[in-house]
Amino acid sequence: MKTILIFLFIAPLSLSARAEKDFSALDSAASPETKSRFAMLDDVRILANGLLQLGHGLKDFVHKTKGQMNDIFQKLYIFDKSFYELSLQTSEIKEEEELLRQTTARLQINNEEIKNLSQEMNLKIEDLIQNKIQLQEKVWGLEDKVTKLAITQPTVQETNEISSLKAFVERQDNHIKQLLKIVEDQHAQLDKQHNQIMELEDKLNHIELQELAENSFTGEHTEPEATPFFVHNSTAVTYKYEGAAPDCTALYNSGIQTSGTYTIKPNGSEAFDVYCEAKFGTSWTVIQNRVDGSLDFNQTWDAYAKGFGDLNEEFWLGLNKTYSITQQGDYILRIELQDWKDNKRYIEYAFDLKGPETDYTLQLSRISGSIPNALPEQTELRFSTADHDMAVINNFNCPENYLGGWWHSECEETNLNGKYVAPRSKGRLDRRKGLYWKPKKGRYYLLKSTKIMIHPTDLKSFD
Repeated sequence: MKTILIFLFIAPLSLSARAEKDFSALDSAASPETKSRFAMLDDVRILANGLLQLGHGLKDFVHKTKGQMNDIFQKLYIFDKSFYELSLQTSEIKEEEELLRQTTARLQINNEEIKNLSQEMNLKIEDLIQNKIQLQEKVWGLEDKVTKLAITQPTVQETNEISSLKAFVERQDNHIKQLLKIVEDQHAQLDKQHNQIMELEDKLNHIELQELAENSFTGEHTEPEATPFFVHNSTAVTYKYEGAAPDCTALYNSGIQTSGTYTIKPNGSEAFDVYCEAKFGTSWTVIQNRVDGSLDFNQTWDAYAKGFGDLNEEFWLGLNKTYSITQQGDYILRIELQDWKDNKRYIEYAFDLKGPETDYTLQLSRISGSIPNALPEQTELRFSTADHDMAVINNFNCPENYLGGWWHSECEETNLNGKYVAPRSKGRLDRRKGLYWKPKKGRYYLLKSTKIMIHPTDLKSFD
């Protein structure tokens, strides 16, 4: 474009130069006033030609720009149409899910009613069978009487009694046959209802799996996992202890620097085994570990107090043991989470754990982390289980519904000791029965594995 414009400006100049040569004789003979007038006319012609060529160039540029804008508008129209169709499909999926939920609820209610009716029928059948046995015993007695009557002539009264009993037995038999047929029909209907429920649950589970992709850590802002401030390098001072070390960190500083199961003995406590995890140039005492759902965490209060599970697999260390460790000084609590897409997050708290007389009350204060906080801060949280619930809030028994002991506050959805539910397991994923991390503001996160560890903030307390 620039080359064309330059050519358009140079061409008139060359023409005007040639014209000047042709009329040089006339110019020499003309008066100065006439020369000046011709010079002005030449300048005007040159300027007019240049402006005309520039106008043509601008016109072509405008036509080309309009074509490009039309292409852009066409692409935007196609994008808007695709987005609108996607919105319609999303709305249809949500409506279908709601209908499936309602249908499943109705079928479950019908199924429960049929089960109750079947139980009542079974009870009636048992009663009828007992009556039949009694009647058979009476018939046998009558047969004995008939045998005796074969020798002696029966009276009219005895004959009438035998006839009435036989008629009664026949009626009872017919009634029992009818009840058995009704029970068979009820069982067939129950099987049909059960199959329908299973199909609906499979559909709902498929929809839940689609939601799982939205409820993972993907898309969240990932903060770099910073190295804790208390990390010690390999040149740190080595501590020596008489007998077992008070916790995993002290064990690490005494020279044992690999992860595994070791025996510790906190101050004023008996010795017991713990799992130590070496990371960040130190060692953490693990108090909870869940990886595959192989261990049932729906345990009693006594089990949570003493601890349960295998330290090399899934386990809960125990409230008594954790309390004995934390009484030695200030500790921080680190929670590591992993979702079903293997994305990992963590969060750390400063915390205070009280003893059994307060139901192991826990108070937290967030320090750092790569996920929003989901546990109440600066609030005293009592540990509770289904058989030891000291705080029923709004007449709602949290531990019974969450299937695991935890520091419940307002029956929130965050419960790292809940029932382990895999996305591909049968049945609908229940948000109240599983491993979730639910901040007060934001969506819930479905968890595949969790780990809770503690570490002292001041090693000098163990000198």
